[in-house]
Amino acid sequence: MSCTTILVGKDATYDGSTMIARNDDSGSGHFTAKKFVVVEPEDIPKTYKSVLSHVEIPLPQKGLRYTCVPNAEEGQGIWGACGVNEKNVGMTATETITSNERVLGADPLVEYQKAENGKPEKAGGIGEEDLVSLIIPFIKTAREGVERLGSLLEKYGTYEMNGIAFSDEKEIWWLETIGGHHYIARRVPDDAYVVMPNQLGIDFFDMDDALGDQEEYMCSADMAEFIKQNHLDLSMDFEEDDEDAWTINPRECFGSHDDADHVYNTPRAWYMLRYFNPKTFDWDGPEADFRPTDDDLPWALIPERKVTPEDVKYVLSSHYQGTPYDPYLTYGDKSMAGAYRSIGINRNDFLGFVQIRPYMPNSAKAIVWLAFASNAFNAMVPFYTNVDSTPNYLNSTTGTVSTDSFYWTSRLIAAMADASYKTSLNLIERYQLAVQSKAHEILGRTDRALNTPAPSGRRPGKAAAAKLCTKANEEMADMLRKETDDTLKKVLNACSNAMKNQYARSDA
Repeated sequence: MSCTTILVGKDATYDGSTMIARNDDSGSGHFTAKKFVVVEPEDIPKTYKSVLSHVEIPLPQKGLRYTCVPNAEEGQGIWGACGVNEKNVGMTATETITSNERVLGADPLVEYQKAENGKPEKAGGIGEEDLVSLIIPFIKTAREGVERLGSLLEKYGTYEMNGIAFSDEKEIWWLETIGGHHYIARRVPDDAYVVMPNQLGIDFFDMDDALGDQEEYMCSADMAEFIKQNHLDLSMDFEEDDEDAWTINPRECFGSHDDADHVYNTPRAWYMLRYFNPKTFDWDGPEADFRPTDDDLPWALIPERKVTPEDVKYVLSSHYQGTPYDPYLTYGDKSMAGAYRSIGINRNDFLGFVQIRPYMPNSAKAIVWLAFASNAFNAMVPFYTNVDSTPNYLNSTTGTVSTDSFYWTSRLIAAMADASYKTSLNLIERYQLAVQSKAHEILGRTDRALNTPAPSGRRPGKAAAAKLCTKANEEMADMLRKETDDTLKKVLNACSNAMKNQYARSDA
């Protein structure tokens, strides 16, 4: 799937939390309905079987409760997409990335082969459909997420290239698959943010650390041999017997450099970097330090100021506002309008944003901010994840269009607001401001209650906290539905007044 990811280290955020966020996008011409659910330990199977690749994997006996955002319609598998478990470990899976012919020839993808011509069926590897279900119930730290996924990749392989983020309250790790059975992973610097469009992103990798202490880097056990045997290190000063520190640029070794990247991928990274570091570099004009089509855009930068949830929402909703590339451009030279693939596009299925907050008790450290449908026209809302159930407005999505579903109502608003952009834009801006302002109020009030000791001197216990968080989620959903229904009505009116069969004269 085509997606966009941003990761923000704890020292770069406004409140010291770790943040991992991703737009989950469908492929061109498709849309996938999503829902927000809780999975209890007793609902985790003993053996996992992939719908797409038919691979069967035995699971550990004891799993953790977790929330995720699976597909609303059955048939293609679970696709959990964005998960947080009861140990406050988050995961977003996946960012589809790219590779090159040399890597894929050296370690081919493990693709499913159906039974035919007398040959038996051959299971494929694991993929985006499977990863949240296979990983998030069984890890207690972000680092353990890398270790578990890495071991599964080495044993079962994968049929696609993916990037996966893991977070806990202390750190964030980013893993990229390399060919069918290999991977690299890098810890996100605490004072930096990372931007990821749909291509292999890590631009610096310390092989010595990855194969040694693994403080900041991790990789497949045989990665050194894999690189050397297949001549993948393209560094001009690389020597196989070099005793100096061994570092590589993974983009050069494992990534792609297609013309399509310069239209589809690099411009998205350019816009996000430009937003968070507007004065650090020159981003525009013939003398720009970095251009939308550059292959050497930084993977991670220290932002010029602390990053907020609203910043995350803005960049993951962006369509090149303030540049000549905005498809909604209404003035000036429009020759480049829509030239590059926007981040906030029509086929955003949802935005999943996991925030792990160190200043909260374990019962409420983790929240997941959710938005459905095209991010340019939706609103993002936080929900506590250590709960026994999720609100009906978000968990009851089906394949039937219904205003009882946040997903479908968001889709309706987006389609009509796009068709009446000039008249609906202010309605969307007011909607987003109202929802997120009221969401912060509910969140802040509930956080204070969770952090306030009872007369006994203790904070609410696990059961009491879960009850309080569940109640807050229901209040959040009620507020969200009221504001969303009101905006749907207003956007429908604006869109109806812009119909081509309108006529100025009323009845005589």
